[in-house]
Amino acid sequence: MASTLFLLNLRRQGERAGRAAERLTNLEHTNHAQREMLDAAADRPRSRDDLLDRLRRGGF
Repeated sequence: MASTLFLLNLRRQGERAGRAAERLTNLEHTNHAQREMLDAAADRPRSRDDLLDRLRRGGF
């Protein structure tokens, strides 16, 4: 009986570890996407004059 409970507990722990790993992977993907959006927003032209300067320099 004790060995059965031990095995069931191991299975539960494995499932929890798998879910935790999946959550971590999802969090990493989300953070990467957010970082790319923040970098793109920081690099955007602030005014029409900035946009024109970039277009003239070929900065896009």
